[in-house]
Amino acid sequence: MAIAYAVSGAGPRDLVFVHGFAGNIEIEREDPHKGAFQDRLAGFSRLITFDRRGTGLSDRLREPATLETRIDDLRAVLDAVDSERAVLFGTFEAASMCLLFAATYPERTLGLALYNPVARGTWAPDYPWAPSFEDRRRQTSDEALGSWGTYAEAEQWVRWMAVSYADDPEFIAAQARYWRLSASPGAIATIMRMAADIDVRDVLGAIRIPTLVVNMPEAREEAAYVAARIPGAQRFELTGPDYAVYLQLDTLVPELERFVATLAVAEPETVLTTVLFTDIVDSTAKLAELGDARWRELVERHYALVRRQLGRFRGREVDTAGDGFFATFDGPIRAIRCAHAIAESLRELGLEIRAGLHTGECELVGDKIAGIAVNIGARIAAQARPGEVTVSSTVKDLVAGSGLQFEERGAAELKGVPGRWHLYAVRPDAGDGSAA
Repeated sequence: MAIAYAVSGAGPRDLVFVHGFAGNIEIEREDPHKGAFQDRLAGFSRLITFDRRGTGLSDRLREPATLETRIDDLRAVLDAVDSERAVLFGTFEAASMCLLFAATYPERTLGLALYNPVARGTWAPDYPWAPSFEDRRRQTSDEALGSWGTYAEAEQWVRWMAVSYADDPEFIAAQARYWRLSASPGAIATIMRMAADIDVRDVLGAIRIPTLVVNMPEAREEAAYVAARIPGAQRFELTGPDYAVYLQLDTLVPELERFVATLAVAEPETVLTTVLFTDIVDSTAKLAELGDARWRELVERHYALVRRQLGRFRGREVDTAGDGFFATFDGPIRAIRCAHAIAESLRELGLEIRAGLHTGECELVGDKIAGIAVNIGARIAAQARPGEVTVSSTVKDLVAGSGLQFEERGAAELKGVPGRWHLYAVRPDAGDGSAA
């Protein structure tokens, strides 16, 4: 998968600008408004922009662009431009990708700036600002997508997002052309479905990176919700009339420049990670059946097979205890697929495992990790049925768009962990897939 990117400016800090939905980095440089906005950003940073997969100059989609895939692409862009640490600047639904990246890779994130951020894509009782399921379905209907890139559709958008240009036909026509050159109707439908599935609310508390949340008055409640759940986050409210980020030259940009100038490098003490625990089912009975020598030989073969799959899916072995494994992953989709691959390969040895996964904030203790998230993962594994991969609701929310299917296992009490936890079993027929 080829991802198109561009670099401009020579400032002391790297700033990655990730805007919502679709774009085209070449057309953006030609547009007087978008180009001027990026020039202002490049005036105080080394500005990095890229077209998300399926849009602009990047390759078209071959599979759903999950959040995990998108942060992999962002990491690849940072590697390509030799950026060790960057400030991430995300708008609207693109903010969710920046949030997840900052929590997962704090060592590569200097700061986090969010403009009208979206943490959940669809309405929920405790998240009433998001569009309803019915509204989301209408947005991806054939009728709605049939007008993508038309003057009439752009005119409607401008009257909402760029009020100052509502009577400027050249501005409206340029916006329609920008859309046509940014994504096809099919790509937009895929992006909007992914936006509807977003839910990174459980990630917010794990972000320990300096964060600036900027919002328009209309998005005040949603932005305040996000800022309140990120430790130490600052919030700044703009005034209108224009909602489009690239029209905020004299309001947003000075605040963003001030924020970037205050940032200092700090080594992370925590990280968002997915923990996997596995355990051989009925191991005591198997030991009694085989005897000590043959059992040790079988366990060693089990270790070798598990480590092969961990290498395939970018897992990191943390510990082994008897016949169990404890491993970590930087993405929950890879972790689930690894768990299923382990289960399948061990069946060839006549062994069956149970596995449990949870994604949460973990403390970094040398090359080990610790914290309540680790305990939760172990307790979930203990709840799993033989042959089953069981996950927390946090994992389920973060793998939206992956094609993985779940069966509800209800709410459970996990020993030593407060509250009741909603657990889900991953259907094995949706768990296979190639490693990333």
